[in-house]
Amino acid sequence: MDLNQVEVREVHGVGAQKALELNAMGVFTVMDLLEYVPFRYEDYTVRDLASVKDGDRVTVKGYIIGEPVLQRYSGKSRLSCKVMVDDFLLTAVWFNRHFLKDRLRPQQEIVLTGKWDAKRRQMSVSDSEFPGQGDSNTGTIQPVYSVVAGTITQKWMRKIIGQALTQYSALIREVLPASITDRYGFMSRSKALAIIHTPSGVEEGKQARGRMVYEELFLFQLKLQAYRAVTRSRTDGLKQQVDLPAVRAFVRALPFQLTESQKKVVGELLHDMQEPYAMNRLLQGDVGAGKTIVAAIGLYATVTAGYQGALMVPTEILAEQHNRSLSTLFEPYGLQVALLTGSSTDRQRRDLLASLQMGLIHVLVGTHALIQEDVYFRQLGLVVTDEQHRFGVNQRSILRRKGMNPDVLTMTATPIPRTLAITAFGDMDVSTLRELPKGRKPIKTYAVQHAMLERVLGFIQREVAAGRQAYIICPLIEESDKLDVQNAIDVHIQLQQHFPQMRIGLLHGRMSAQEKEAIMRAFKEGTVEALVSTTVIEVGVDVPNATLMVIYDADRFGLSQLHQLRGRVGRGEHQSFCVLIADPKTEVGKERMKAMTETTDGFEIARRDLELRGPGDFFGTKQSGLPEFRIADMMADFEVMEQARDDAAELVGDSTFWTGASFMPLRAYLERAHIFDSEVLD
Repeated sequence: MDLNQVEVREVHGVGAQKALELNAMGVFTVMDLLEYVPFRYEDYTVRDLASVKDGDRVTVKGYIIGEPVLQRYSGKSRLSCKVMVDDFLLTAVWFNRHFLKDRLRPQQEIVLTGKWDAKRRQMSVSDSEFPGQGDSNTGTIQPVYSVVAGTITQKWMRKIIGQALTQYSALIREVLPASITDRYGFMSRSKALAIIHTPSGVEEGKQARGRMVYEELFLFQLKLQAYRAVTRSRTDGLKQQVDLPAVRAFVRALPFQLTESQKKVVGELLHDMQEPYAMNRLLQGDVGAGKTIVAAIGLYATVTAGYQGALMVPTEILAEQHNRSLSTLFEPYGLQVALLTGSSTDRQRRDLLASLQMGLIHVLVGTHALIQEDVYFRQLGLVVTDEQHRFGVNQRSILRRKGMNPDVLTMTATPIPRTLAITAFGDMDVSTLRELPKGRKPIKTYAVQHAMLERVLGFIQREVAAGRQAYIICPLIEESDKLDVQNAIDVHIQLQQHFPQMRIGLLHGRMSAQEKEAIMRAFKEGTVEALVSTTVIEVGVDVPNATLMVIYDADRFGLSQLHQLRGRVGRGEHQSFCVLIADPKTEVGKERMKAMTETTDGFEIARRDLELRGPGDFFGTKQSGLPEFRIADMMADFEVMEQARDDAAELVGDSTFWTGASFMPLRAYLERAHIFDSEVLD
């Protein structure tokens, strides 16, 4: 019996209504239920107060001293009584639990669980028991599950998972190869799942979690490594006959020299394009590291081989900017660059698509409009996606399918520690640009409080008076009664009143594409001296004369986003500055300000951002295609991820993976983990 096929209603105690509520939690089968692991545990082990720190959650046992006191106020209640615990006389407090008053009798034994306030010698009680009266949690470790609003409680969830284990634990299949379980001495899958739901102790719980973390990461890596092996073994890529002398001449004619990093990455790119397999390469680099020129060289190379190139970016502003820069680069060589966005008129679109299909357009730049059904290339050779985490996996694959297995280069300005990138994007080759172009001056960054706004305004005035330009970034477009943060419209009005002679523009996401383009063109040309904007300017906008970035309520942004915004300045010959205005009230907010002022290294920023936010938020899990692991944590379990990657690669490299009897069990593992892709692996 395959528990992935057995409906959760088959568990005794799960009725029709409860099954619907479990379905809403993503639990449809018995296996889903058994794999619905707790997100934390509550330890009801009785402890000695002498070893407890102020603020700890603790369980203690003692005797009630004296009569309880009940106080009522504003429809709420506070119940308290004195309890002797060893040599401590403490005050136990229950909020809105007035019904317990009659049960609290002098000299009665009681077990209390709650938060310990050492200064007041007081405990805020979350749970209390009277020994010998009913079921007891005392001395146990209880799982805590993520449940949705409804009739499902923690108590019911614990009971029903216990029932599922009783009914079906003997049918839980092992999914790890025996070579792996023997190598690491893992307990069986059945035992590990049982212990995760009902651990008898901390050490046993760690061992069970360790086994399940490895399994989850191993299955994930097995899919990536199998996909990579199949892709590399195929010879249905393009094997482009790149005109290398023409490419070298193109690079020599650039108005600047490539950095050593850029030269290395260009070499990797050209090598892959000339191989028979379809390239799948991730190019990551810090803000301003020169990823765009690397992509341009690749696009030029594919044209010399007789193919067309496509560049897909997340915003129209960025698409228009790339269109201008590539047109300028390629015009002397007779290459035709075209732009396709949602704002293209019907006439423009018809003419463009006809030219594209006839091969008259060499490079097409655009937004997600590139993946619409009526867009046909004559012969697509290279697909470049910029800010790849902004596009879903499906969007990128649709663009790839518009050619006969074209080479793919995905780029991101969100630096990721290389080992993490190789592990998380295991199906891709990773290239990294670490150096900044020569002559770039580090951006000086300052964190100030709102009380210093007048000084910041004086800074803006000085930079503009010196012929420079400034960005002023706000987190919101309009005023919000829910968030006490600055908004772009109000700030724009305030600055116009403060600087009546200054030409100040406003840019936000609700403006039309034409309005945004007009404002950005005016800012780029210098007719707008200061630009108030939301984060719509975050990605890729290039104005070399802009030397000052001011960010209101900076603690509301993630570290990587702050670094992206800071990267909009520092692109010219003059010294640039970034001023973060914030009164952070949380430790995370304070850490962000500290990190931004201590380093301009995007990889260090990325490391700290991962620590503060976790990989799901950092990558934008739903958009990036990264898995939402049930048990594993990409940062905390990173070493396990690396080991699982190596083990999966070793297994995939074994010929018996593809032939012989052992392949079917492995295929079953992939299918049971919902990661088997028949299009790739069959």
